[in-house]
Amino acid sequence: MVPLSLGAVSGPLIPYIVAPEIPLAFLEYVPFLNELIDPQSPPSIKPFGTLVALGVYIGSVLSLQRTRERGLAPRQMSDFLFWVTIFGFVISHLLDAVFYHPQTVLRDPLYLLRIWEGLSSYGGFIGATVGVFAWRFYRKKRPLEFVDICASVMPLAWVFGRMGCSVVHDHPGAISDAWFAVKFPNVVCPVGFPPDAVCGRFDLGLIEMVLTIPLAVGCLWLWHRQPFRANGFYIGFILAAYAPVRFALDFLRLSPEAAVFRGATDPRYGGLTPAQWACFLGLGVGLVLMRHAWGKPYVRTAAPDPFEELEEDEEDQLDREGEEPEPAEPSESDGEPEESSAGD
Repeated sequence: MVPLSLGAVSGPLIPYIVAPEIPLAFLEYVPFLNELIDPQSPPSIKPFGTLVALGVYIGSVLSLQRTRERGLAPRQMSDFLFWVTIFGFVISHLLDAVFYHPQTVLRDPLYLLRIWEGLSSYGGFIGATVGVFAWRFYRKKRPLEFVDICASVMPLAWVFGRMGCSVVHDHPGAISDAWFAVKFPNVVCPVGFPPDAVCGRFDLGLIEMVLTIPLAVGCLWLWHRQPFRANGFYIGFILAAYAPVRFALDFLRLSPEAAVFRGATDPRYGGLTPAQWACFLGLGVGLVLMRHAWGKPYVRTAAPDPFEELEEDEEDQLDREGEEPEPAEPSESDGEPEESSAGD
């Protein structure tokens, strides 16, 4: 990763603002809880965790809404979301701890249990995928349609997740004098910049958040235009759109030898970050799914909403009851005198 000069005169225009935590010191005076709280470091509401939780909540609500639009069982979607969310967060933290903070794990093994202290984006994708397969084998149900519905709202939830990254600035990038760089503190323009240049750093969390907004709007428009698309369409669309952008942005990430932000560096394998190698797989899978789903009709693969089926049965029953009975056809014996058996 090398500094990037765009020859900008104004220099960075985005201020470096860190969203403060909201302390919950009043919990010290709550019976029973005061015994569990350290007065020197009381719990607090963290901006990153709050925005990530908000993104998960919005994504879950929209997924359930779209499940009902397709006439599927919302209870099954709720169960599916629970599995995917739990596996996603747990494995995201475990992979982040093991591969990015191994010394912390060796020094404090309980760090593995503090899920809120570190998450990995691709670790979250891997964890969610594990959750999908776990739900598939445990519930014995086909998950593809539920995965596709979640993928259709994932970009909007991702905007809030990356917003959380931007307010804590946990993805600092290359030094630059571009106007859309952030005024990180203590940044000195290296050799190669104009003598009067003012430098900052790219905030990759902020950049990815801004670039995800058009993707989220595009998914909302596609769903509004046609809610019933072949399963796999949104998964393929998201992967094919996200992978090239992430691949390009990772060239601006800090290299391991950067001493300023040790906790924000990514290792390189063959000159690429782990996320960049994963982008090849993501792009390939995305293109295959897009090709498979393009132009194909929608086929329901998830269970329908039982309440909707019950309402349809009741409507059919009322329609049948409201129909006037057809008159009986006259038989051949109508109008003919019946023969008497008397005298036989």
